[in-house]
Amino acid sequence: MKSVRAESERQRWEAEVLEPALKKSPERAVPFTTVSGRPIERLYTADDLATLDYSRDLNHPGAFPYTRGIHPTGYRGKLWTMRQFAGYGTPEETNGRYQALLAAGGTGLSVAFDLPTLMGRDPDHPLSLGEVGKCGVSVVSLADMERLFDGIRLADITTSMTINSPAPMIFAMYLVVAEQQGADWKQLSGTIQNDILKEFIAQKEYIYPPRESMRLITDVFGFCAKEVPRWNTVSVSGYHIREAGSTALQELAFTLRDGMEYVQYGIDAGLDVDDFAPRISFFFNSHSDFFEEIAKFRAARRIWAEVMRDRFGARSERSWKLRFHTQTAGVSLTAQQPYNNVVRTALQALAAVLGGTNSLHTNSLDEALALPTRETATIALRTQQIIAHESGVTNVVDPLGGSYFIEKLTRDMELGTLKYWETIDAMGGMVEAVELGYPQKEIAEASYQFQQAVERREKVIVGVNDFVQTDEKPIEILYIDDSTAETQLARLVELKQTRDNDRVRRSLDGLRAAARGRDNTMPPLLECVRAYATVGEMCDALREVWGEYEEVPVI
Repeated sequence: MKSVRAESERQRWEAEVLEPALKKSPERAVPFTTVSGRPIERLYTADDLATLDYSRDLNHPGAFPYTRGIHPTGYRGKLWTMRQFAGYGTPEETNGRYQALLAAGGTGLSVAFDLPTLMGRDPDHPLSLGEVGKCGVSVVSLADMERLFDGIRLADITTSMTINSPAPMIFAMYLVVAEQQGADWKQLSGTIQNDILKEFIAQKEYIYPPRESMRLITDVFGFCAKEVPRWNTVSVSGYHIREAGSTALQELAFTLRDGMEYVQYGIDAGLDVDDFAPRISFFFNSHSDFFEEIAKFRAARRIWAEVMRDRFGARSERSWKLRFHTQTAGVSLTAQQPYNNVVRTALQALAAVLGGTNSLHTNSLDEALALPTRETATIALRTQQIIAHESGVTNVVDPLGGSYFIEKLTRDMELGTLKYWETIDAMGGMVEAVELGYPQKEIAEASYQFQQAVERREKVIVGVNDFVQTDEKPIEILYIDDSTAETQLARLVELKQTRDNDRVRRSLDGLRAAARGRDNTMPPLLECVRAYATVGEMCDALREVWGEYEEVPVI
C-alpha cells in the first residue's frame, strides 16, 4: 500500500510540478552521467530503496557489514591520518621535506621512490639514466634508508611506502633501520604497498612473472604475522587502476578482487586467514564525481566484510573490516590554470572523508607539472586540516547515510562489482584474468570512452575544453637536476669499495637458494640488507632464478 501511494504521489508531482516547469524551462541538453559514464536519474526516492534492509545492508557504524564505517564513533574519536606523499632527489632532501611536513602538523609519512628504485635497478644501470631522483627519492642500499629517516624515530611514526616489485627489499631496509634505532619490530606500524597485481593491470612496474611475484607477497604475509604483527603487509591499490583510466566501478571491482586473490594465495601457502587478513589494507582514488566516490567507499566496506566472512570463512572481525587510504585524483589535475586544482583536490578530499577514509593524501596544485614544492605541499595539507577542523563534517558518523541517491549508488556499485567477479571467477581468478588481459582491456576501453566524451565536450574540464585562458602566467615548479644522479653514483662506488663484499656474495647466494626452494625469502633479504647489498643486486639475484616478465600486448 505504501509503495502504491508513493507511486501515486510521484505521478502527481510529475504532472503538476515537473511538467509545467520543464515547459517553462527545459533541462540542459547534456548527458546526465557520473564522471564514469553512469546514467543519473533526475530524482531518487524511497522506491529506489525498496529492497534495502537496514540491518543487513547498512547497520550502525562499527557493526557488520560496516557500510557506515568500521568505527562506531567515526571521526569523533580519531581523525584520519594525514599523509603527504613525499620523495625526491637524495635521501637527505626528502628527509628535509619530511621534517617540514611533520612540523606543519602531518601525522604520517609516505615515501615516493624514483623509477630506478621502483624497477629494482641501481643508479649505474643504463636504464636508470636520466631518472635518478626525478619522480621520487633514490634509495640504493641500507645506507640511503639510514639517511632518509635520520632524526625520525620509526617507533613513533607510521610510514607508508609506495613500492611493489622490490617491496620486500625496501621493507627489509626499513626494519634494519628500526633495529639500529632500538625499536621493537612488534610495535612498528605502517604500510608497504606490495601490490603486484595492479602493476600488471595498470602501472606496469613489474619485474618477475605473476606467480613468483605472488610468492614474495605471501612470504611477507607469513613473516610479518610472526615478527611485525602491526604492519600492513599489502595495500591493495585501486588508485593506479583509476589513474590508468578505469571507471569508479572498475576500480572497486578489480581492486577488491585483487585483495581476494592475495587472501586465497595466503591460504594456499598454508597461512590461517585470520593471521594475515587483518593486516591487508586498501588504497583508493578519490575522483571528481562527489557522490559516486562516496558510494564507492561505502560499498567497498560492505562487499569486503561479506566476502571475508562468507567466502573465506574468516572468524575475526578484524579480518572483516576494510581499512583504506585515499589519495585525491592525480589524473584530474590540469597543467592549465593550476590553481583550479586546489578546488578539485578539496572536493575530492571531502568525498573521501564523507566516505570514511582512514588515511588521506591530498595532491598539490602543481603536480600536473612537477613534484610539489614545499609551499604547495603545505597548502594541500592545510586542505585536510580545514576539512577536519572547520567544515563540521567530522561531527557525525556517515552524514550522508540514508540519502536515497547515496544508498542507490552504493547498491549499484555492489551489484556491478559482483557481476565483474562472475567473469573473473570463470577465468580461474585474477592472476589468470591478468594473463588473459581482461582487466587491461576493460580499463583501456573506459579510458577511451571518457576521452571521447571530453573531446565531444559532453564532459567539461574547466580550463581545458571550456573556460580556457590564453594569458596564463607560468608558476614556479620544483626542478631536480642531475646532481642527484652524480651524488648517488659516487656513493654507490664508495659503498662497493668499503663494504664486506664477501659477506654480500654469501648473502645473495642465500637469497637465490631460498628462491629456488620454498623457504621464506624475508630472512635472507634481511641478511642481504645488513651486508649493504643494493636494491639492484638483490633484485638481480631473483631475476637469475625467476626471470623477468614480458607482457603479451593486448589490443
